Amino acid sequence: MKLIFVGPQGSGKGTQGKILSKKFGLAHISMGDLLRNAKGERKEKINQFINQGELVPIDLTIELISERIKDKDCENGFIFDGFPRTIEQAKELDKIVKIDKAIEISITDELGVKRLANRWSCKGCGEPYNAITKKPDVEGKCNKCGGELYQREDDKPEAIKKRLEIYHKETEPILKHYDSVKVDGGQEIDDVTKDILKILK
Repeated sequence: MKLIFVGPQGSGKGTQGKILSKKFGLAHISMGDLLRNAKGERKEKINQFINQGELVPIDLTIELISERIKDKDCENGFIFDGFPRTIEQAKELDKIVKIDKAIEISITDELGVKRLANRWSCKGCGEPYNAITKKPDVEGKCNKCGGELYQREDDKPEAIKKRLEIYHKETEPILKHYDSVKVDGGQEIDDVTKDILKILK
């Protein structure tokens, strides 16, 4: 099973990707993680784009993706979270893999901004937290590894607004390309998961 989760920043794509990849034994491929974990010169190039809220060039993203889907944990399939983000990327992806289903996790811009402005991540293991919906047990510390929590540069208000503009302009058109199915990402996490499971049955 090869799936794509599409949705604006803050929609819960990553959360659902983690839940459902465990349930079905699929690899959870987060474009954000691939970009953040890039090494050396490639990492420097990528960071320049990310910190300005710009999309990373297609040749770099396709290179990372094509390397990642060859890994052993992708044998049963995978869930793409945050990729593709443009029609051009979708067409390039079509050349290397056939996607079974695209699911749109839909939320309002207002909710996206609210969620992201309150989002923090662990510097050690990358675990996400939210000042409203998922607080750590000890303020500023990760429950999993005890690492320090920080707010990503691209989760600050100006970068969020820019990313949402890019989403509407560049990413929404891929929903038609994949004939995606829509779920309401404004619900509780468990309810979103149930809706996705109904689609996948």
